[in-house]
Amino acid sequence: SEGSGSGIIIDTNESELLMVTNNHVVSGAETVSVCFIDGAVYEANVKGTDVDNDLAIISVNLKDISDETMNSIKIATIGNSDELKVGEQVVAIGNALGYGQSVTTGIISAKDRIVSTNTTPLIQTDAAINPGNSGGALLNMRGEVIGINSSKYASTEVEGMGYAIPISAVESILEELMNQETKEKVPEERRGYLGISCQTIDSTTAAIYNVPAGAYITEFSDKSAAEAAGMELESIIVKFDGQSISSAEELVALLEYYEKGTEVEVVAMIDDNGEYIEKTYSVVLGSQPKTEE
Repeated sequence: SEGSGSGIIIDTNESELLMVTNNHVVSGAETVSVCFIDGAVYEANVKGTDVDNDLAIISVNLKDISDETMNSIKIATIGNSDELKVGEQVVAIGNALGYGQSVTTGIISAKDRIVSTNTTPLIQTDAAINPGNSGGALLNMRGEVIGINSSKYASTEVEGMGYAIPISAVESILEELMNQETKEKVPEERRGYLGISCQTIDSTTAAIYNVPAGAYITEFSDKSAAEAAGMELESIIVKFDGQSISSAEELVALLEYYEKGTEVEVVAMIDDNGEYIEKTYSVVLGSQPKTEE
């Protein structure tokens, strides 16, 4: 299936154009493409993600971008979301429903809204934020980015309640993600495997059953790298090589960037008489299990 979202150009380094979007826009994606204002489309890499704050940094190689595209885009000006006042006018820009760039306007309805699925308190606005707007810019009247829109918290039961991640609260996180080394996908024949079957425990299921969200291990394959490292069935993987895991699909997508033989740290939550405890394992990734013909 295909999905769409929005992004904000926030910086460059020596070789990459860097954009911020929501983690849920790119989570589990096999490929990510970016379409700029001139209509040109480029393949992008996911440079880093933060599941708890629903953030992701994606990059496009500068050498791949045409002069025409570079002349039509620019790095966004970042504002100070700490200075926002309730009632202040704002503009939301994004790719609503995947139709292309759109603009909506509204005011700041509230600050520091606590939402259970995001670590950072959010900005509430009555500017329309719909699917496809996720990752787009919430701007003040000076054209400065003061929030990152998210449709993850939208509902068909309400109107006039959109949410955005305050930019000042996550600047240090974005800086850390931008400084990560960009990984490229490994060819399938050299790709590393954990040797598990797993299922997603999403945030809703986690809340209902009072268990951690992540990738729930249901089965080990023959010569499983995870089993050899001492991992247990029915444990829940929540981190892989320092990156948070919120679904089985996200774990599978992440493994595409690691070669067999690579040693990685995997963090899992283990049920200890009804209480989940964290345990870290050093796993040497194995080869793809052979299928019987």
